[in-house]
Amino acid sequence: MTPAWIVYAWAPVLWQASSAPHLHLVHLGTRVLTFGDDDGPCSGQTLWGGQSEQCAAGVAWDWVELRQGVVAMADPFGMVTNLRLLDDHGEALSQTQVALQLHQLVHALPWQHEVTLALQKPS
Repeated sequence: MTPAWIVYAWAPVLWQASSAPHLHLVHLGTRVLTFGDDDGPCSGQTLWGGQSEQCAAGVAWDWVELRQGVVAMADPFGMVTNLRLLDDHGEALSQTQVALQLHQLVHALPWQHEVTLALQKPS
Protein backbone atom coordinates (compact mmCIF):
# COMPACT_ATOMS: atom_id res chain seq x y z
CA MET A 1 0.00 0.00 0.00
CA THR A 2 1.11 3.54 -0.69
CA PRO A 3 1.97 5.16 2.67
CA ALA A 4 -0.98 7.29 3.74
CA TRP A 5 1.11 10.32 4.60
CA ILE A 6 2.49 10.50 1.04
CA VAL A 7 -0.43 12.87 0.41
CA TYR A 8 1.81 15.59 1.90
CA ALA A 9 4.10 15.21 -1.12
CA TRP A 10 1.34 15.46 -3.73
CA ALA A 11 0.89 18.76 -5.53
CA PRO A 12 -1.73 20.98 -3.88
CA VAL A 13 -5.17 20.89 -5.49
CA LEU A 14 -7.35 24.00 -5.36
CA TRP A 15 -11.01 23.03 -5.07
CA GLN A 16 -14.23 24.91 -4.46
CA ALA A 17 -15.62 23.78 -1.11
CA SER A 18 -19.15 23.88 -2.50
CA SER A 19 -18.07 21.26 -5.07
CA ALA A 20 -16.35 19.00 -2.54
CA PRO A 21 -19.28 16.56 -2.40
CA HIS A 22 -18.69 15.93 -6.12
CA LEU A 23 -15.15 14.67 -5.57
CA HIS A 24 -15.04 11.01 -6.49
CA LEU A 25 -12.63 9.50 -3.96
CA VAL A 26 -11.79 5.82 -4.13
CA HIS A 27 -10.04 3.56 -1.66
CA LEU A 28 -6.31 3.49 -2.36
CA GLY A 29 -5.31 1.39 0.61
CA THR A 30 -5.64 0.61 4.29
CA ARG A 31 -2.78 -0.43 6.53
CA VAL A 32 -3.09 -2.13 9.91
CA LEU A 33 -0.21 -0.81 12.03
CA THR A 34 -0.96 -2.43 15.40
CA PHE A 35 -2.99 -5.51 16.16
CA GLY A 36 -5.12 -5.41 19.28
CA ASP A 37 -3.88 -7.08 22.43
CA ASP A 38 -3.89 -6.37 26.17
CA ASP A 39 -1.88 -3.19 25.56
CA GLY A 40 -4.35 -1.58 23.21
CA PRO A 41 -6.70 -1.78 20.25
CA CYS A 42 -5.97 -2.35 16.57
CA SER A 43 -5.08 0.80 14.69
CA GLY A 44 -3.88 1.90 11.29
CA GLN A 45 -4.20 4.32 8.40
CA THR A 46 -6.42 4.59 5.37
CA LEU A 47 -5.90 6.52 2.14
CA TRP A 48 -8.54 7.69 -0.33
CA GLY A 49 -7.97 9.61 -3.52
CA GLY A 50 -9.26 10.77 -6.84
CA GLN A 51 -7.47 11.60 -10.04
CA SER A 52 -8.18 13.58 -13.17
CA GLU A 53 -5.96 14.43 -16.11
CA GLN A 54 -4.88 17.62 -14.35
CA CYS A 55 -4.43 16.57 -10.71
CA ALA A 56 -4.63 13.95 -7.99
CA ALA A 57 -6.41 14.68 -4.71
CA GLY A 58 -6.08 12.60 -1.58
CA VAL A 59 -7.24 12.37 2.01
CA ALA A 60 -5.70 10.10 4.65
CA TRP A 61 -6.32 9.55 8.35
CA ASP A 62 -5.55 7.26 11.27
CA TRP A 63 -8.21 4.92 12.59
CA VAL A 64 -8.66 2.81 15.70
CA GLU A 65 -10.84 -0.23 16.40
CA LEU A 66 -13.05 0.56 19.41
CA ARG A 67 -14.32 -2.99 19.66
CA GLN A 68 -14.54 -5.84 17.19
CA GLY A 69 -16.12 -4.54 14.00
CA VAL A 70 -16.41 -0.95 15.24
CA VAL A 71 -13.81 1.52 13.96
CA ALA A 72 -13.50 5.29 14.28
CA MET A 73 -11.14 8.03 13.25
CA ALA A 74 -8.31 8.15 15.78
CA ASP A 75 -8.02 11.93 15.56
CA PRO A 76 -10.85 13.67 13.71
CA PHE A 77 -8.66 16.77 13.25
CA GLY A 78 -5.63 14.77 12.11
CA MET A 79 -6.60 14.23 8.48
CA VAL A 80 -3.93 14.76 5.86
CA THR A 81 -4.88 16.15 2.46
CA ASN A 82 -3.45 18.02 -0.47
CA LEU A 83 -6.81 19.71 -1.08
CA ARG A 84 -6.85 23.47 -0.62
CA LEU A 85 -10.52 24.28 -0.25
CA LEU A 86 -11.79 27.66 -1.41
CA ASP A 87 -14.98 29.55 -0.74
CA ASP A 88 -17.22 30.91 -3.51
CA HIS A 89 -14.99 34.00 -3.79
CA GLY A 90 -11.78 32.00 -4.26
CA GLU A 91 -10.51 32.63 -0.72
CA ALA A 92 -8.95 29.79 1.26
CA LEU A 93 -11.14 28.33 3.99
CA SER A 94 -9.98 28.38 7.61
CA GLN A 95 -8.67 25.15 9.13
CA THR A 96 -11.94 24.72 11.00
CA GLN A 97 -13.97 25.14 7.80
CA VAL A 98 -11.68 22.69 5.97
CA ALA A 99 -12.09 20.13 8.76
CA LEU A 100 -15.87 20.45 8.52
CA GLN A 101 -15.81 19.91 4.73
CA LEU A 102 -13.43 16.95 4.99
CA HIS A 103 -15.60 15.32 7.65
CA GLN A 104 -18.59 15.52 5.35
CA LEU A 105 -16.52 13.92 2.59
CA VAL A 106 -15.21 11.15 4.84
CA HIS A 107 -18.65 10.47 6.31
CA ALA A 108 -19.92 9.64 2.80
CA LEU A 109 -17.12 7.11 2.14
CA PRO A 110 -17.40 3.39 2.95
CA TRP A 111 -14.09 3.58 4.80
CA GLN A 112 -15.17 1.55 7.85
CA HIS A 113 -15.97 -1.36 5.55
CA GLU A 114 -12.50 -1.17 3.98
CA VAL A 115 -10.86 -1.07 7.40
CA THR A 116 -12.90 -4.08 8.53
CA LEU A 117 -11.74 -5.99 5.43
CA ALA A 118 -8.11 -5.08 6.20
CA LEU A 119 -8.52 -6.33 9.77
CA GLN A 120 -9.81 -9.68 8.47
CA LYS A 121 -6.77 -10.30 6.25
CA PRO A 122 -4.08 -12.53 7.70
CA SER A 123 -0.93 -10.60 8.53
